[in-house]
Amino acid sequence: MRVVDIRERTVDISRYADPSIPPGGLTTSIVALTTDVVRNGRSVVGFGFSSVGRFGQGGLIRERFAPRLIAAGAVDPLEAWAAMMKGEKPGGHGERCVAVGTIDMALWDAAAKIADLPLHAFLRRRLGDRGSPSAVPVYASGGYRYPEDDLSRLKDELRRFRDSGYRRAKIKIGAAPLARDLARVAAAAEIFPAPQSLAVDAMNSYQSNAAIAAAEALRPCGLMWLEDVCDPLDFDAQSAVTAVYDGPVAAGEALFSAAEAKLLDRHGGLRRDRDILLFDPVHCYGLPGYLQIVETMEGRGWRRSAFWPHGGHLFGLHVASALGLGGTEVNPSSFPPFGGLIDGAVLSEGNATPSDLPGVGFEGIGALDRLFRGL
Repeated sequence: MRVVDIRERTVDISRYADPSIPPGGLTTSIVALTTDVVRNGRSVVGFGFSSVGRFGQGGLIRERFAPRLIAAGAVDPLEAWAAMMKGEKPGGHGERCVAVGTIDMALWDAAAKIADLPLHAFLRRRLGDRGSPSAVPVYASGGYRYPEDDLSRLKDELRRFRDSGYRRAKIKIGAAPLARDLARVAAAAEIFPAPQSLAVDAMNSYQSNAAIAAAEALRPCGLMWLEDVCDPLDFDAQSAVTAVYDGPVAAGEALFSAAEAKLLDRHGGLRRDRDILLFDPVHCYGLPGYLQIVETMEGRGWRRSAFWPHGGHLFGLHVASALGLGGTEVNPSSFPPFGGLIDGAVLSEGNATPSDLPGVGFEGIGALDRLFRGL
């Protein structure tokens, strides 16, 4: 497969379609990667985007990584990383890892389309079938703070998740005083009352003392996990939290390499028998970088079931299914049209099955398909 063109556009990406909720000011890059392979008279095109939570990567994609990939000639998705990273020094991951991961998603989409396979099946063929089922445990992610009527609107949102078949959900904390956050957790637990069916995400907002106070206050709640309590590189604070919080904690969303993963494991106080690893396959230089993290952490005693990829989109679902991971995030109402499952998808026992559409299956989300084809 030879890449002959890569087009990028930076687009706004809002936390919710609801205009009353602050969008957060985020952007993402969408890319269309055209190959030299022709099917039914048309070039095969792979689509990708920069996951969520960072910003668009247009400059890096257009000036550095796309030209290198196009100049490399025929490429395999597992080998494309070396072509894109030619001349780059180790370390200093910054945002370049997201730029590479954006193109990587489009590469896998194109390669699976060429093989006429859904991505999860294509990955099993390439990486080795672990015998894992296609269905993946998922949780509905959302629960941002509403500017008005926060508790009642939060419960309405969670009811929609529950009524759509989700058995697990995650809400945000850390943007308000602790007492207010505890009220949010109590309200959410009315909708998801089962033990370990509700997670909370502090979005790396706490300093050390506040993180410990939150952990102590949340300890009796029986949460699925407590996520991103402090700065991702503040391993002292992370360790202090796990010292007082005996429930699962989740970390790794804002770390982007195998070297950083080793630091988290060595210094972050995580416990391999219960804690969760949230590395984002797109933000970790794409799937090749993510595989390095999985291999590294498995070598240090972690189970694959501890991995629940961040992102909440179709690519993460395919990766979790193919690699036999513990589960994955889904954004049913956040970051439209990038989050969620394909139109009309039905959950079974709180699990989601990747679509059988060739590639990632972006064409199964009407609004997202139109956005990509606008490139």
